[in-house]
Amino acid sequence: MKILGIESSCDETAVAVLECRNDCEFSILSNEVASQIQVHARYGGVVPEIASRAHCEAITNLVTKALDDANINPSDLDAVAVTAFPGLIGALLVGVNFAKGFAYQYKLPLYAVDHIKGHIASNYLTNDLKPPFIAFVASGGHTSMVLVHDYRKHQVIGGTRDDAMGEAFDKIARVMDMPYPGGAAMDKLAYDGKNPVQFPSAAIKGDNLDFSFSGIKTAALNYINSTKQKGEEINRADIALGFTNSAVGSVITKLDQAFKMYPEVNRLAIAGGVAANSHLRREVTKFSKKHGIELYMPELKYCGDNGAMIAAAGYFEYKNGTPADLNLNAEASRFED
Repeated sequence: MKILGIESSCDETAVAVLECRNDCEFSILSNEVASQIQVHARYGGVVPEIASRAHCEAITNLVTKALDDANINPSDLDAVAVTAFPGLIGALLVGVNFAKGFAYQYKLPLYAVDHIKGHIASNYLTNDLKPPFIAFVASGGHTSMVLVHDYRKHQVIGGTRDDAMGEAFDKIARVMDMPYPGGAAMDKLAYDGKNPVQFPSAAIKGDNLDFSFSGIKTAALNYINSTKQKGEEINRADIALGFTNSAVGSVITKLDQAFKMYPEVNRLAIAGGVAANSHLRREVTKFSKKHGIELYMPELKYCGDNGAMIAAAGYFEYKNGTPADLNLNAEASRFED
């Protein structure tokens, strides 16, 4: 079967056509992304209203291009999958309403996809990953530890209690006048650090799998501001390295706890925009090898928001036989187990 996947939860309009054969055998026929990086760069972060308008401008042409690249007509599709939650509500509404209209016009079943499940499904695109496994999902808006029992049953077992991991990276990068998106710039700059600044861990102490990236972000901001007030020049590379070490080290700490809490699970998957961070990828590789855990990471091009991951997650909704109706609405903060 062929599924059209539509993603518009934040600042990238993404559309893909995915061909699905058997369980978890996917061929990506097209995968188009309209990035808004240049639009939001002047503001140092995503402006929700501007993002929504940009989605409106891009989505029709992007769907047409995705179908053309896949060399198919709408009548060749078997279903439409769209990100319905969580995300920026205005941005989500653009994708959801377009998908509803498209599905209605061409008499196709419509499937609502959880954005977090979509990121997890990015690992199915090019990996032979099978549940059960633990997934660490981190981006600019989300940070979650998820126990994946099967392709549709997901249990949140931990996550951030305040700021997302990616948002923390972006904020510190912005304060240091680094280019947007800050996460990628911080990743690169950290390699130039020689004497990393010491910051507290973001791993919350105790019998939990939670994080607090607000604390580490505040510590970094206080260090930067106090250094400037003393008339001293900040060493951006050392700050980037110290912040990266603390953030990534916090993830490893909680992953270690997670696999001790769930000893029957021996697979780890990372996903989301922060999964492209080279320091995180290096450290989870070390961790997995040390403990004999099977590690799965999406290709870099599938770490960010994309339509292929939404189509893949939509396939499992299709397998469950639960299409959405035309009353489907977007939701900003929902997670569906």
